[in-house]
Amino acid sequence: MAPPVIETCHVACCANRTPNVVSWGRGGIIAFGTCTSVALYDPQERGVVAVLNGHTGRVNTVQWVHREDCAPESHLVSGGSDNQLIVWEAQNGKFVQLVECKGHTGPVCAVDAIYVEDSKILVASSASDSTVRLWLCNKANEAECLHTLSFGSSFMMDVSLALLPGSRVPILACGGDDSQVHLYVQSNGEQLHKAMSLQGHEDWIRGVTWASLGGELLLASCSQDCLIRVWRLCAKSGTDAHTEDDHTIIKMKEDVFEVKERDVSSVFAVSLETVLAGHENWVYGVHWQPPFYKGGELQQPLSLLSASMDKTMIIWAPEEGSGVWVEQVRVGEVGGNTLGFYGCQMSPDGSMIVAHAFHGALHLWCREQDKEGQWRPGVVISGHFNAVQDLSWDPEGEFILSVGSDQTTRLFTPWRNQDAKQVTWHEISRPQIHGYDMQCLAMVGRFQFVSGADEKVLRVFQAPRNFVENFANISGTSREKLLTSSDSANLPEGASTPALGLSNKAVFQGDLAPKTNKEEGQFNSVSDQYQESYFHPLIMTEPPPEDHLLQNTLWPEVQKLYGHGFEMFCLASDSARTVVASACKASKAEHAAVLLWSTATWRQLQTLPCHTLTITQMAFSPDAQLLLAVSRDRTWSLWRRNLPTPESPEPRFSLYAHTRKDTAIHSRIIWSCDWSPDSKYFVTSSRDKKVMVWGPCRLEDSGDSVLPPEIKSCSSILDVGDSATAVAFCPVLCSDSSYLLAVGLECGRILLYRWSPDQESAGGHDWSSCGQTDILQSHALTVKRLRWRPRPGRAGRENNKLDGQNDGESDVEEENSWVQLASASADHSVKIFNINKGTL
Repeated sequence: MAPPVIETCHVACCANRTPNVVSWGRGGIIAFGTCTSVALYDPQERGVVAVLNGHTGRVNTVQWVHREDCAPESHLVSGGSDNQLIVWEAQNGKFVQLVECKGHTGPVCAVDAIYVEDSKILVASSASDSTVRLWLCNKANEAECLHTLSFGSSFMMDVSLALLPGSRVPILACGGDDSQVHLYVQSNGEQLHKAMSLQGHEDWIRGVTWASLGGELLLASCSQDCLIRVWRLCAKSGTDAHTEDDHTIIKMKEDVFEVKERDVSSVFAVSLETVLAGHENWVYGVHWQPPFYKGGELQQPLSLLSASMDKTMIIWAPEEGSGVWVEQVRVGEVGGNTLGFYGCQMSPDGSMIVAHAFHGALHLWCREQDKEGQWRPGVVISGHFNAVQDLSWDPEGEFILSVGSDQTTRLFTPWRNQDAKQVTWHEISRPQIHGYDMQCLAMVGRFQFVSGADEKVLRVFQAPRNFVENFANISGTSREKLLTSSDSANLPEGASTPALGLSNKAVFQGDLAPKTNKEEGQFNSVSDQYQESYFHPLIMTEPPPEDHLLQNTLWPEVQKLYGHGFEMFCLASDSARTVVASACKASKAEHAAVLLWSTATWRQLQTLPCHTLTITQMAFSPDAQLLLAVSRDRTWSLWRRNLPTPESPEPRFSLYAHTRKDTAIHSRIIWSCDWSPDSKYFVTSSRDKKVMVWGPCRLEDSGDSVLPPEIKSCSSILDVGDSATAVAFCPVLCSDSSYLLAVGLECGRILLYRWSPDQESAGGHDWSSCGQTDILQSHALTVKRLRWRPRPGRAGRENNKLDGQNDGESDVEEENSWVQLASASADHSVKIFNINKGTL
């Protein structure tokens, strides 16, 4: 079998912001819903191993179907805002869609599943249509709805299934906004009937979960009253079921119910085991430590994990000796201005715990091997929690910056762990956390960028010294080299955002010095009482956890650029780092002009009017001589840099060529454009499914200054079958001197094409398809931006060869046959693909 043309190197994504969306399997894989997909994440390898696309709405709940022998699961159930459930099955190591359960009329918010006889799967689901449904999935891959429980006007927030002790009768627990836990039993394999309701909670119940303990079941329920209640369910023998209450003994009140199975009647009793108080805010999730086999027997550790909106997780367990339930471990975040945790999970061996927070971030803690009861934060995946709008490589190709509608700018870089051979990508900085949705960005050199959001201002950021030093640590580059390249003398240490502010303020060395007692005694003004800077310099030896990313990795804002009348839409910077071009949303010609800014003074240099509607993307040619703009008015415009004169030493551009309504080939909005690496051709892609190459923009024999008289389409029209929302020329030519292009579609697929300018364009022979992302690699929603790494090779692989490896010619050559492509999508993810030119 030939190796795949495209291999996925990294997926940056995070969990959806709903309570039941993370599930940790016995095989060590964490499944979580991200946008409309389910991601399978391996915390040991620190990478996403698969992304399952099938839902058409947001995935709200994910649950592994645990096997009784504790082996790795082969089934997974997910429920979404598209009102359906999907059961996934592992086939030949890959998960495929087994069956869809359709019937709910509202978004599914909770799901649980167990195996019943003949390895059928019994699934319980709760939805915001105020019903809980019970489904049976059989071997013929059909799902039938066995029963629908209607709760009138109340909602069930969580459901949990278990088998009654000593029998194969399923029992279902539901907890919801009526503050009671309802128990239902399926007797004689027929309908569900209500066994009882457990009173006690005083606010909405957010989570319920069963654990099987020998001949008993334990049920944990957690609530918005900040309490957790644990209930014990056990079988009663026939004699003590009906004895008169002996009033001389003090014991917990028991509720009794009867179950008939094949005409045999059994009696079960439920009593309150304990009430756990320790959280200071709503408790959203509880999770029992998974059972394991020891000496051929199934052991259920008595250990319960809980997560709360107070930003802490607690592990509870009964004390040895007294059996009183107490708090064993408490981990979490202190301070900051974020909300708390939506849910929690424990690893199969109990050595790691994970919570997912209000902003989708996963928080992982690992138990210290040698220190008893000590836990430390671990490295875990992170990503945007809303659509990613734009991304850019740094000029050296060592890291990626991305901006998204989650109002953040994030920086990802490869990192090689000492023990691991593999290079993994991680977010090591969050330069901007804003109050407006981010829209576009442009790098100016390695350590400076301009970003635009849904506001009329552009903001310029510069890396602080702390980032440059940490980046040197992680990427294995020399610190001195980086600091000299970024004018280290005046670099601030870091940055912090004032309360209620939008601008990151620089924090200098002097601001970090602790105040003396004398100074502390006297407040000059009210604002002095409150600490302005939350920044603490970090020395990173590994990628930082979420709470550090939020507070200690901001970049200071060095400039604001005013001039546009509407929200920012696109940005571009030239390779010479002299100018930045910007454009905003526009419905009139007066607003649809490109503004040019000098990177030396950050003054506005020029206004370039040509278009009548929003300019959707711009690109400077690699030789920095030409600026291309494409627009919603279905035309493109090309601007050339004038030769500098003594009167105007600063760069100025003038209109060189453009299409008009009658000469335009595209019949819909042009979404994207890019330049060939030799600055000779440019490509445009549009909603009309067409991709076109235009040129030539340089004559072979003449110098750079002489431009050809006419620029026209020089390729046949490539129809890609769907709206082409992103396009990019690979900076490295193919072996036969043809150009390699990537096209991103609205459906989320990415296509690779080779274009040969010397081929006959009449019959479409100049285009040849060389590959596309398969269903597991593709995005689930629109591809917003495609960017090739500016140089060949894979980031993180060239400079730090492992010790003892000799740098052979063949190794370098082999590495240079790879190119990397980064993509940003509306499905909240940033993906990086490795493409081997040799296989094209």
